Amino acid sequence: MANVSFLEFQYKLSKCRMLRKPSRLFSRDRQNSGLLTSFQPDLRELRHVFDKFDANKDGKISQMEYKAVLRALGQGNMIADVPKIFQVVDLDGDGFIDFKEFVEVHKQSGGVKAMDINSAFCTFDLNRDGKISAEEVMQVLRGLGEQCNLEDCRRMVRAVDTDGDGMVDMEEFMSMMTQTMKRG
Repeated sequence: MANVSFLEFQYKLSKCRMLRKPSRLFSRDRQNSGLLTSFQPDLRELRHVFDKFDANKDGKISQMEYKAVLRALGQGNMIADVPKIFQVVDLDGDGFIDFKEFVEVHKQSGGVKAMDINSAFCTFDLNRDGKISAEEVMQVLRGLGEQCNLEDCRRMVRAVDTDGDGMVDMEEFMSMMTQTMKRG
């Protein structure tokens, strides 16, 4: 179970990067709506997520770094699970997660499930209205320490907003999130 929590959180972080890259967000792939469908991010995506965890840039993730990111994302309720997560993921037993271990746990899990993407959507949908606004994107990104202004966030939302309502709904979010991944 700890493995699933780790992957859900991993994916929440990768979304932040993808929201900042509007040029890659225009494709719509409606076939990817099944909750058990899995997707495989490439190594570049995984490296970006790993680097978000590795705050001191020493090439490994400590439990303290992991907990800090959980707090920044409003996932403080998962902090008690961190030692269990590290027991599963820290394959060499050194007390840290290096990039090789990070990739390995991702491979063993079978990728990211559509339900993980749904969970990520909920991270951005702060008011729980079923849509993500530019203001919500800005609040989440700033919570992660990203420098962004409201106009930047509006451009990100417009790049994903295919129905023109000024918001990102679940279908648009799913399409954006799965565009750069291979179906597993």
